[in-house]
Amino acid sequence: MENPLTPEVLADPVALTRALVDIESVSLNEKAIADCVEEVLRAVPHLSTYRHGNTVMARTDLGRGSRVVLAGHLDTVPLNNNFPSTMRGDLMYGCGTSDMKSGVAFALHLAVTLAEPRHDVTYFFYEAEEIESRYNGLTLVSAAHPEWLQADFALLLEPTHGVVEAGCQGTMRATVVTTGVRAHSARSWHGVNAVHAAGDVLRRLAEYQARRVTIDGCDYREGMNAVRIHGGVAGNVVPDRCEIEVNYRFAPDRTPAEAEAHLREVLAGYELAVTDCAPGALPGLDAPPAREFLAAVGAAPIGKLGWTDVARFAALGIPALNFGPGDPNLAHHPDEHVEIGKIREGAAILHSWLAGA
Repeated sequence: MENPLTPEVLADPVALTRALVDIESVSLNEKAIADCVEEVLRAVPHLSTYRHGNTVMARTDLGRGSRVVLAGHLDTVPLNNNFPSTMRGDLMYGCGTSDMKSGVAFALHLAVTLAEPRHDVTYFFYEAEEIESRYNGLTLVSAAHPEWLQADFALLLEPTHGVVEAGCQGTMRATVVTTGVRAHSARSWHGVNAVHAAGDVLRRLAEYQARRVTIDGCDYREGMNAVRIHGGVAGNVVPDRCEIEVNYRFAPDRTPAEAEAHLREVLAGYELAVTDCAPGALPGLDAPPAREFLAAVGAAPIGKLGWTDVARFAALGIPALNFGPGDPNLAHHPDEHVEIGKIREGAAILHSWLAGA
């Protein structure tokens, strides 16, 4: 297809957001958008551009004293009667408008238009953030080209509604099992119902008092919830096994081992297997580029309630923050949209920070 990312579009973050939204890129179908982004970046003389899979990386090499990363994922969740984009007054609707093609537009606009940033910049446009970690473009790059990730500070352009969100929660999934004895449901007293036994697990989760913790002035609230339940053999059999999937979101001052120990403490007495875990990230507020960025925003950061790829950078010892124009509460929503004013305001803040204006 003809590349819709024309010089006129690239010069305007709003027009660029809409052009990106109108390139369908549901997870694992990012080739078309990655092709367009790569073509644009390879034509920019002040950038060196590389590609791994459907992840495109471009960087300046100006000999600055520090390097920062601007990163945004190209993929979206599946479409939900919200493609292509539409405009209603000062709002742009469409899949990916909030999460996170408006943020991607920030990075692509700056990559093309800002030839002399005050820091050297690495721009990441990566694939498959919305699905399993093994597909994530940053995961794949960290294995194949770890040197690409080296930096002093990273900014993830996730939806934050124009507020700086520091760090992120960790997340853990576990399967809790209750057991019983099968019997014919007409003579149920001969068995033990494992689904009924799950009631105690659900009661503990319903009564769970979520911990709140403040780290570097940022508040984080934990949560532990049943998110899926499966049990039963047939319509006339008392079930002998029930599985409850639990998702625990934990504050970044807990390690994964500490989070697992707490989960096992809450659900003591039951068989429990951790099936997935991603550590959180402490607020990355102390690096000089981070302090400069916070000054450009002019507002105090808040804690990120959710997991983002800032954790990948934190694990490498690189402080990272979240900042983008979209409302995180609209991510994955059928009425997903972004405010035009937030796009323009956020683009101006990033330009001021990187240009030193």
